[in-house]
Amino acid sequence: MTRMPRIALVGGGLGGLTAALALARAGFEAHVFEQADRLREIGAGIGLSPNALKVLRALGVEGEVRRRGSIPDAIVGRDWTTARQLFRIPLKDMVEARFGASNVQIHRGDLLNILARVISPSQIHLNSRCVSVSSSDCGASLTFSDGRREHFDLVVGCDGIRSCIRAAMHGAEAPHFTGNMCWRALIEVEELPAGHVLPLVTNWMGPGGHIVTYYVRAGTLVNLVAVRETLDWSEDSWSVQAATSELIAAFPMVHGSLRSLLERAGDCFKWGLFDRDPLTTWSAQHITLLGDAAHPMLPFLGQGTAMAMEDAYVLARELSRSPDDVGAALRAYEAERVPRTSRAQVAARTQAGFLHLTSGTGPMRFRRDGELNNQWASTYETEWLYAYDPTSQPR
Repeated sequence: MTRMPRIALVGGGLGGLTAALALARAGFEAHVFEQADRLREIGAGIGLSPNALKVLRALGVEGEVRRRGSIPDAIVGRDWTTARQLFRIPLKDMVEARFGASNVQIHRGDLLNILARVISPSQIHLNSRCVSVSSSDCGASLTFSDGRREHFDLVVGCDGIRSCIRAAMHGAEAPHFTGNMCWRALIEVEELPAGHVLPLVTNWMGPGGHIVTYYVRAGTLVNLVAVRETLDWSEDSWSVQAATSELIAAFPMVHGSLRSLLERAGDCFKWGLFDRDPLTTWSAQHITLLGDAAHPMLPFLGQGTAMAMEDAYVLARELSRSPDDVGAALRAYEAERVPRTSRAQVAARTQAGFLHLTSGTGPMRFRRDGELNNQWASTYETEWLYAYDPTSQPR
């Protein structure tokens, strides 16, 4: 009888936990090693597009995700100064009918908890900071900050854009700052006038930035994400707490209804958006990468978590097809995932300029708004993102 590989997942974020669940469903012994003392997600809301929902459906948690999240009626674009509607893209019924799954907005912490509850506690190891990894023809070993060393058949780096596993494989090259700052905040719906925020994903766009709002936590909270172009990121930490006054000052000319949301932003965090160029290979012997460790992605297509979830499912699928040949499984994993994620990385960069057109480019803005109004049939090309379904191929 073939012995199922023993797998280490370095990083207990959404990608790592999705991989743990997918591997457990496929019969593997998978262990998550998280350096923090508890599982947590920095940030607030996240959008899960149909391609992500298909993975969660196959893993048996789609129903809970839908209950804890919010399904918006449409995406609406507005000029952030005048509040004039620039485009409206139906979501609620059209997305389900066309792509076979919904678009759900959810709190990142809620999604992490949903995944953690269906993973055996014995699979999750907290206070486990990986400091080095080594590989040979017969497996890979992890060394942790407390001095212990463990051996596995496969080590998967799920540890984000500053991945120590990636650095061990490709060198300690720092990610580059993209010239964009991001703020995130949550606002209690009870604090707002009735009807102030509709059940939509609203994208307020202006020169050099945009602000997105939508419901999370079954409609009890409004998630706010604000992005502004800037020259540098000078903080020592990649994510820091920010004052509401600083957020308001970064968007001085916005419409009154949007400003009232910014004023209620309460506790918020800010960070610089960093990026890396696509890799041509993710694996070396018995080590591979997943999610942001492999392909960090700017948030402008809303695909970072979706791509990590796709990675997780495909990795588990290919390992189940070749449990006695990890190398063959990793080659198949890369062959499917590298071209798709590389395309998404580049598309997300392009989208930043698309969203942040300045007031001096009127014809370009007019064309952009027209394309977004006709998103499903236009050159904006969502089909390649949302129609993809890794679960349609049997294990």
